[in-house]
Amino acid sequence: MKTRLIGLGLFMLTAATVILFPILKSSATTRVQPPPLNKGAEIEVVFVLDTTGSMGGLIATAKEKIWSIATTMAQANQAPRISMGLVAYRDRGDSYVTQVVDLSTDLDSMYASLMDFAADGGGDGPESVNQALHDAVHKVSWSQNPNSYQAIFLVGDAPPHMDYQDELKYPAIVAAARSKGIRVNAIQCGNVAQTTPIWTEIARLGDGRYLQVEQAGGAVAVATPFDADLATLSAALDETRVYYGSAEELAQSESKLAATDKLQELASVASRARRAIFNATASGAASLFGERELLEDVASGRVDVSDIPASELPEPLRVLPKEEQAAAIEAGLKRRAELQQRITELGAQRDDYLAGELDEQARDSLDVQLYEIVREQAAPKGLVYDAGPQF
Repeated sequence: MKTRLIGLGLFMLTAATVILFPILKSSATTRVQPPPLNKGAEIEVVFVLDTTGSMGGLIATAKEKIWSIATTMAQANQAPRISMGLVAYRDRGDSYVTQVVDLSTDLDSMYASLMDFAADGGGDGPESVNQALHDAVHKVSWSQNPNSYQAIFLVGDAPPHMDYQDELKYPAIVAAARSKGIRVNAIQCGNVAQTTPIWTEIARLGDGRYLQVEQAGGAVAVATPFDADLATLSAALDETRVYYGSAEELAQSESKLAATDKLQELASVASRARRAIFNATASGAASLFGERELLEDVASGRVDVSDIPASELPEPLRVLPKEEQAAAIEAGLKRRAELQQRITELGAQRDDYLAGELDEQARDSLDVQLYEIVREQAAPKGLVYDAGPQF
């Protein structure tokens, strides 16, 4: 990681004579970029996830499907800014009661945290659902944006402890969520009879929806012939990122790049393909590039490279004359656009392939049900969905 920024800078030195990535077949020179992000449109979603031993299948599904869920939410006509967070919970006496991953537009970092969670503990009935919901409402950095669609998705299979006398109970916690404008949905995994009436009540109190799915989640997870190429293109797109700024800002960029390295190492090929498709959307581009990314900031007009102090540029760029800096950045943008275009093309082919593979059961899948929830609940915030779920 310590050489990443230098390595990217060296790429910029030779960008004018780049040999195009072998998978690229398009010879177009027109810069292709996702449509602009609508900064007034926002989605904030926190998953409250039971991570006890019985939830192993669901956790594995979440690791595979989180990018599809993000892409589904990105399909709104208004290209929303998407933030996700996570509250993992078990019970008192386990290795932890809750662990909170705060809301962030940097979905790579959120996903890297998700990769650390494994099913363990539990096995004795009720879990610390109340504490988890409390932390989701009160320990997460929800925005004050009145136009933001804000939602909690409680996912678990066991009812809450109602015998812990020193904690608030879910009716009061869900009421606090609603007072903040946060809708609370409840997804029951499996069919534990004691869980059903409580999950149903949580959804009712939270002005949300109740779903019951099989223990592993019931999401569609189909590998396609396009996944390997999409994953490889995605890694190449990652390598076009070049960050600038103060030492502190560059340290934050290094942390973001480290999260990407982790997911490239640990995530499945299919999951990395789904991430590629998300990153090709306007919402995904905002997540992928983040803050102080040189190419995006120059292309958008937010900054002129000639105005950036040399000390804040990637090291190899510092020694170039100003006109050569501009040429190198233009070459980098051209390569990035070609990668984005090819990802979009392959993503469309993947969609066509899946349309032919999915059977009637997909209509009742978790993917479809989550899409319907988001479509319905985000509509009052001006977010319009008509493209259907992404798989």
